Amino acid sequence: MTPNNPTRPRVTSVDALRGFVMLLMVAECVGLPKVAQQFPDNPVWQAVRFHTTHVEWVGCSLHDLIQPTFSFLVGAAAVFSLANRKERGEPFWKSLLHAIFRAAFLVAWGVIMRSFGTTRTNFTFEDTLSQIGLGYVPLFLIAHLKPKWWWVWLGGILLLYWWAFALNGWLGGDYASGWAKNDNPASYFDYWFLNLFPREKPFTHNGGGYATLSFIPTLGTMILGLIAGEWLRTQSRWGTAFILGVVGVCGIGAGVLLGELGVCPIVKRIWTPNWVLFSGGWCFLLLALFHTLSDGIGYRGWTYPLRVIGANSILIYTLADSPVPAFVWTQVEKHLPAGTYTVFGDGWKSVLRGSVWMVLAWLLLWWLYLKRVFVRV
Repeated sequence: MTPNNPTRPRVTSVDALRGFVMLLMVAECVGLPKVAQQFPDNPVWQAVRFHTTHVEWVGCSLHDLIQPTFSFLVGAAAVFSLANRKERGEPFWKSLLHAIFRAAFLVAWGVIMRSFGTTRTNFTFEDTLSQIGLGYVPLFLIAHLKPKWWWVWLGGILLLYWWAFALNGWLGGDYASGWAKNDNPASYFDYWFLNLFPREKPFTHNGGGYATLSFIPTLGTMILGLIAGEWLRTQSRWGTAFILGVVGVCGIGAGVLLGELGVCPIVKRIWTPNWVLFSGGWCFLLLALFHTLSDGIGYRGWTYPLRVIGANSILIYTLADSPVPAFVWTQVEKHLPAGTYTVFGDGWKSVLRGSVWMVLAWLLLWWLYLKRVFVRV
């Protein structure tokens, strides 16, 4: 991961949307769900609680859309990156080596981040960076095919992944049980695979039901990003917004319908094929909105704070998911009057501490943005 100063213009809507989802992720440190516990009968606060936490299994909250949107934007950005490399005359083998290096780095960095606070390496691969890294080389190769083949690969991935889980249910005598938490083909794979690595204790299950093999349908989400990125690159501004919006509505509608019919549940934790369709629909709609409000009408000023975050997404992701926020809280607290964080009551302590961290983190990213320093892999 090295800082560099790219000369190619960045895509406003992609950077702004990436910044938005990173802002949602960083906002975890504010601890709004804890505040909501103080108002159990307030529907507004309970809605805030729901949308700032992950659903237990079936369903979707705003918080659940962070990872698929980030993965989706990896595909969208890849279109512009590969086009830029081709324009520079970079040979295929060199681009492939870069893709392999990037994939390996993302997987390794994901493992390192999951190992913060442990006594030895915590070999798990279900986190966002590892999932993207595991699917990045296939994404790179698919991106070099004609766009019509992207749809073929997308359909093949979703159908085959659905079949594996559906078969699991059929063989067990209960179709719906094919997607049961920690009792599905992806979890069976992890029982074997994760125990091949040295561990503090044998792996038996993932507490949240997450699985390594989710990178396969996550690749489907990134392919949807490829499709969106190609439309951004080649279509007219308003034409792109319309297409993105229509596909988004269709994706959400298809997801809801397949879920209601019992064909495939909407489960983010194991990234079901229907989750790819449903969350992908929201990704298309969000990109359509950001594209319309920035690239479409031509006014980009409002996106500036988000672009500051989106331009260094890997850096802020790393900082937010590390011991750094806690270190900042304690260092700032020692220089403030006693009780500053609890001035509104103990229930609001996390909000004030988190807000301090978010402001300081944004100022760091702003300084890097002004210096045109973007930490990239």
